[in-house]
Amino acid sequence: MTHSRRQESPVSTVPPTVPAVLVLEDGRIFRGTSYGAEGTALGEAVFATGMTGYQETITDPSYARQLVVQTAPHIGNTGVNAADAESRRIWVAGYIVRDAARRPSNWRSEQSLDEELRDQGVVGIEGVDTRAITRHLRERGAMRAGIFSGAGALSDDARLIEQVLEQPAMTGSRLAEEVSIDQAYVVEPAEHGWTGEPVATVAALDLGIKAMTPTHFARRGVRCVVLPATATFDDITAAGPDGVFMSNGPGDPATAEPQVEVLRRVLDARIPFFGICFGNQILGRALGFGTYKLPYGHRGINQPVLDRRTGTVEITSQNHGFAVDAPLDGPVQAPAGSYGRVEVSHISLNDDVVEGLACLDLPAFSVQYHPEAAAGPHDSAYLFDRFIELMLTEKRTGTTTPGTTAQEEN
Repeated sequence: MTHSRRQESPVSTVPPTVPAVLVLEDGRIFRGTSYGAEGTALGEAVFATGMTGYQETITDPSYARQLVVQTAPHIGNTGVNAADAESRRIWVAGYIVRDAARRPSNWRSEQSLDEELRDQGVVGIEGVDTRAITRHLRERGAMRAGIFSGAGALSDDARLIEQVLEQPAMTGSRLAEEVSIDQAYVVEPAEHGWTGEPVATVAALDLGIKAMTPTHFARRGVRCVVLPATATFDDITAAGPDGVFMSNGPGDPATAEPQVEVLRRVLDARIPFFGICFGNQILGRALGFGTYKLPYGHRGINQPVLDRRTGTVEITSQNHGFAVDAPLDGPVQAPAGSYGRVEVSHISLNDDVVEGLACLDLPAFSVQYHPEAAAGPHDSAYLFDRFIELMLTEKRTGTTTPGTTAQEEN
């Protein structure tokens, strides 16, 4: 038996000697060489600690307007392919790596990461000390930054710092609408191997949703109607959902007042709710809690979280720079509205940051991390099952019709 020889992907033709520079807002400068497209990229510098899953990272809409530092030294070894993309495009504003693989080696690879970055106009830098950059951001906090390559890298350092300082900070930035879809679409269970009738319908607000999230619902028999971030309560109820989901997304949750108001109407109507990441922050604000910016955020696929109800520890995938400011000491009354008791259900084992909320008198809960795990561990996939059971239970026993409030039912 003979086997055909697998062809190696061609070596990238980008000259490795094109100069590039990373400039941080506090004046720290790191020099390297160009990676990906040549030009200028401005955004917030953050670091991600995942050893794998770089393609899922760069296509996660939650990274919009951020320059991502990969702490793993070797990036691009397995190339890129259409199947692993988590959205329709690369969303990182810029990419910072230590040692970029110019020749990918994997049977699923369709082209090199360098080529994909160039094709999509994403400016990157390689050959910099990512350990030093990470330590700097950990000690000083995430900050505005710029990548300048080619002719831009030869500009006066003071002028480059000025350009970095001219851009807006992440605090106060409203970005969910920028990454969301324009038109609704439906993901049917039959598209993902489900052979029976759908068991439920969920209306999912795309605030920066990743492709794996509707897939998780569909694999479990749930019809997922994905709606734009601008969807109203009437748009949601028009889908006839058994539950409402709010996704991950970029930006400051303090700017998401339209989504907060929509969620309050969902809670008033007792429609089951599940939120992840940005959706967790929106639930927190809908209940009356504040949100705040973390010094350098949680970004990676190895973040330990404690489930306070069961005492179990989950290793989770996370990508958030903001968190909910809620008390950790037991159930409390929700500060806003008549939403009853709420408790912090999950906390980070690294810094005690709130990683989950559970309403005790309403069918609603959320987590700050990513149970869809793309990329990352699958410890938390059970949360999709928990939400489905919540929807089905409320469907069997609930007395509230979607689109009305509990008071109107009475």
